[in-house]
Amino acid sequence: MLVLPLFGHGQNILPDWALGGFVRPANVNPIITPNPNNHFDCPMQGKSMGWEESDVFNPAATIKDGKICVLYRAEDNSAIGIGKRTSRIGLAESKDGINMKRRKTPVMYPDNDNAKEFEWTGGCEDPRIAVTEDGLYVMLYTQWNQKLPRLAVATSKDLRTWTKYGPAFAKAYDGRFFNTFSKSASIVTSLKDGKMVITKVNGKYLMYWGEKAICAATSENLVDWTPMLDEKGELLKLHTPRKGYFDSSLTECGPPAVIGKNGIILLYNGKNKAGEGGDSNYAANAYCAGQILFDLKEPTKILQILDKPFLVPSDSFEKSGQYPAGTVFIEGLVYHQNKWFLYYGCADSRVAVAIYDPKNDNLE
Repeated sequence: MLVLPLFGHGQNILPDWALGGFVRPANVNPIITPNPNNHFDCPMQGKSMGWEESDVFNPAATIKDGKICVLYRAEDNSAIGIGKRTSRIGLAESKDGINMKRRKTPVMYPDNDNAKEFEWTGGCEDPRIAVTEDGLYVMLYTQWNQKLPRLAVATSKDLRTWTKYGPAFAKAYDGRFFNTFSKSASIVTSLKDGKMVITKVNGKYLMYWGEKAICAATSENLVDWTPMLDEKGELLKLHTPRKGYFDSSLTECGPPAVIGKNGIILLYNGKNKAGEGGDSNYAANAYCAGQILFDLKEPTKILQILDKPFLVPSDSFEKSGQYPAGTVFIEGLVYHQNKWFLYYGCADSRVAVAIYDPKNDNLE
């Protein structure tokens, strides 16, 4: 077992099945901050916009050409308040996973395209990215039209040019879930030849998804997804908020899940409920990060779950910005140079990284 500090909350004993422990590298975070100098000609606004002027957060991550590529959500200064401005997705690259070189223009944004009705004027939010063995990058992100968030799919070969396929559940059950609140998808992957790649489970692609509860869906082609249902024909809820725990208010899927030696490991975000019903060890409404172990043969069956988070808000920039209650919101995970890099949003305003070196597993 690995023993991790919990920043004034005692020790957290991480079980052998869990991934970690992740440690923030000293004096490097946040690694991506707002840049008011980057502008692009916005087809929606019809003018040049400071597309990452206000806040940058909630990053996905993958590997391309030996570099870590972070795709992060960026907000302009078009309005005030969470969810009111327009979000676009930017791209940053790094050889070491820390020092980032950013593109000056976004790679995903609301455009005059087939996604207009779903993305104007809220934009493209909170990406998660995984890649197939033959190099197809699959992005699951939230389309936000200021009315209803929908989980959507896009693919790319180069991370710069994306093909949008629209809502992930549009065809399932004759469109039954087309107008259902949906977001936050974690495609199941495994480590092959030192690279995280999308991997089928029981003959189908599998993802865990959801914000208010963790659900599951399968696919034959990575574009059209079918949510799993329970015996009553409703969405099958695998994990829901737990009274008295760090995830007492929300349970929201994080980066791509990983098949380990003990099962499927899902890293997820838990929001602590304010007042009675929450965990008094953590701030009210704070977002912390947890892990769940699912059975590989029965991937809807939970085998183990962390009762304490493995990552909690601690630095000042994780407890300020748009979300001062405190947020470490995990969405990006890569394996690079024999280490695991976990990228997360800080208080809906910055991007940071935590690193897990498996060589340190024997250090307790």
